[in-house]
Amino acid sequence: MALDPTAKAVMDMMEDNGVSFKGIASMTAVELRSMMQTGELPVEDVARTEDRVIPGADGTELPIRIYWPSTSDQPLPVVVFFHGGGWVIGGIDSHDGQVREMVNRTAMVYVSVDYRLAPEARFPAAAEDCYAATQWVAANAASIGADATRLGVAGDSAGGNLAAVVAQMARDRGGPAIAHQLLIYPCCDMDSNAWPSQTENGFDYFLTKESMDWFYDQYADVADRDKPYASPIKADDLSGLPPACVITAEYDPLRDEGEAYGARLQEAGVSCEVHRYDGMFHGFFGMTMAIPGAVAAQETAAAVVKAALSG
Repeated sequence: MALDPTAKAVMDMMEDNGVSFKGIASMTAVELRSMMQTGELPVEDVARTEDRVIPGADGTELPIRIYWPSTSDQPLPVVVFFHGGGWVIGGIDSHDGQVREMVNRTAMVYVSVDYRLAPEARFPAAAEDCYAATQWVAANAASIGADATRLGVAGDSAGGNLAAVVAQMARDRGGPAIAHQLLIYPCCDMDSNAWPSQTENGFDYFLTKESMDWFYDQYADVADRDKPYASPIKADDLSGLPPACVITAEYDPLRDEGEAYGARLQEAGVSCEVHRYDGMFHGFFGMTMAIPGAVAAQETAAAVVKAALSG
């Protein structure tokens, strides 16, 4: 189908306001971060939030934000969330609204992770930070009103990459036990020439092929990009991973690799749902105020996560 009219209106408005990845090849990470800053948007209320600093990887300090949906006395399922932004931009604040919406839709505790960004901290710093945060949540779940036996990971774009990687790390390193992974238009392969959607959708729909190549350069050396903890689809064996839900967008350069990763999980015997949202572009998931398709995607994702973690 054609680009959804509501999605097109948002994309046009973003470009009119200078929120664009075009010309990224000549920019520094600092310049991009400055350009992509937006004003504060209305957010949903949740019962409570708390910012903390926990031990990260390599002896670093790792900021997190914990969200509670209610004041329940019973331990709740918990989702560790990793934000998108090409491993270079974004953070807890950029995804605050999206996380709040999913907290309310799932009635679960969420822990959003402010992992180290590239190029200041290159691969595997972000992945190791996210794994360290997941270990911390599993070990300290009771202290935050959560149930470590009902632990999920989630992320969008680069955060979807990190969620998939953390699931592989947990399997390979003997824990913690992860019950579900929600991968929202994840980057699964650091080779922009490997997938038709990178070319089909890589020039006119916000996220570009050029920007993905730039993000790869910031995050990982060429020699590291085929490693499974950088490109999770490169893992030889995907068996034994947690059940998954993969969300993709029709007009997204990352569409094909996300769907291929979902298919590979299924082939490996992993329960995995793949949901493509026609007419949508990369980044739509958090734009519920303007795009009805984003509401539908969040509702689907929330239903899958609740089914996986609420039992």
